[in-house]
Amino acid sequence: QMEHTQYFPEGEDKVGWHEHNPLEIWSNVVQCMDAVVKALQKKRFKFEISAIGITNQRETTVAWSNLTGKPYYNAIVWDDTRTNHIASTIAGGDPDRLRAKTGLPVASYFAGTKVKWLLDNVPQLQSDIQRKPEEVQFGTIDTWLLYQLSGKPSNLKGSANVGGLHLTDPSNASRWLFLDIEKVEWDQSLVDTVCSPHKVPLSTLPEIRSSSEVYAICTKAGTGIQALDGVPVACILGDQHAALVGQAAFDSGEAKNTYGTGMFLMMNTGTKLVPSSHGLLTTIAYQLDDTVYYALEGSVSHSGSTIQWLRDQLQIISKAPESEALAAKHEHNDGLYFVPAFAGLFAPHWRSDARACIVGMTASHDKGHVCRAALEAACYQCKEVFDAIFADSKVQLKSLKVDGGGTNNKLMMQFQADMIEVPVVKPKVM
Repeated sequence: QMEHTQYFPEGEDKVGWHEHNPLEIWSNVVQCMDAVVKALQKKRFKFEISAIGITNQRETTVAWSNLTGKPYYNAIVWDDTRTNHIASTIAGGDPDRLRAKTGLPVASYFAGTKVKWLLDNVPQLQSDIQRKPEEVQFGTIDTWLLYQLSGKPSNLKGSANVGGLHLTDPSNASRWLFLDIEKVEWDQSLVDTVCSPHKVPLSTLPEIRSSSEVYAICTKAGTGIQALDGVPVACILGDQHAALVGQAAFDSGEAKNTYGTGMFLMMNTGTKLVPSSHGLLTTIAYQLDDTVYYALEGSVSHSGSTIQWLRDQLQIISKAPESEALAAKHEHNDGLYFVPAFAGLFAPHWRSDARACIVGMTASHDKGHVCRAALEAACYQCKEVFDAIFADSKVQLKSLKVDGGGTNNKLMMQFQADMIEVPVVKPKVM
């Protein structure tokens, strides 16, 4: 496991911007795969890799040239807020204007608004989409990684591999604002609505395939790893959908909550598409063969990343686990509350104009109270989404399956169970 470099461009007009380097992401993936292979070899295990799969942060968006393999710009991360104005303009006072077809509110969270920003602000991309659109490719990180895994080494500076496949699966495609989620097809009218006045042909978007099939065969030349030569890439799932599958929540009404960078409570609704009237997302959970399964999801922008903020920005802890020890020094928050709206408030409020705040602070509070309030904030947000799922589905969850790094925090998991008044169930192996 490796952390990507987090780029937060500086400037008064760049507050809320968040980027990753697409080539660094690919490099880190290769290093992680190589480390796993070497660890197995070191233990003298006899092994053969049957297949590999891709799971990814879903809405983080990349544009690149298929001719050169070079990204036009850094990846714009899912929680980046630079497209708030774009989303507001598209919404025209009605953030739900595209919800009937997409299952989503119009918000900066989704990939389509990031495509629009790239087209507005990257001159080379503007030129290429007008003169030679067949060379332009957009994708979320699953698509970018598959392009690399299936491509051939490039000798161009600023490029890794070139000429790879341009594919995605429905779980990722449903996070763009471009997908008709009932037909499971890109919709040109949606693309035009979001990207106007730019003309974006559907050929620039990845082909949508099922979530589990053989898409490509890895090569040593493409990855530099002998053990991956001839190994198929056989699954693509957005990270939260992969967690739903990993928790074996295959039946309608089963749910999981992931405490990662953000927090994501997702409930399987089976083959039934359930519209939300309580601020949730109607999304595609996964597709197996020709059958599409849907889910209701409550997405929260900051959970684990709030603890990272305490570590990296405020520097009141040096490692994330310290937050629990400091928080445990106090039985209560003593009236101090933390609203981690660093990128606005996501589900169920969808307020892009909201900003983070700490309220109720007095001179008697210390960093332990701040840590406790930060941990409790994730639980309060989960409670809101938990209640919204019941309001939309009329399904009362009898337990909550959980995963993600935040579940290592016993104090937070107990507080979560107390808040929602059902057992919180953590798998033995994650």
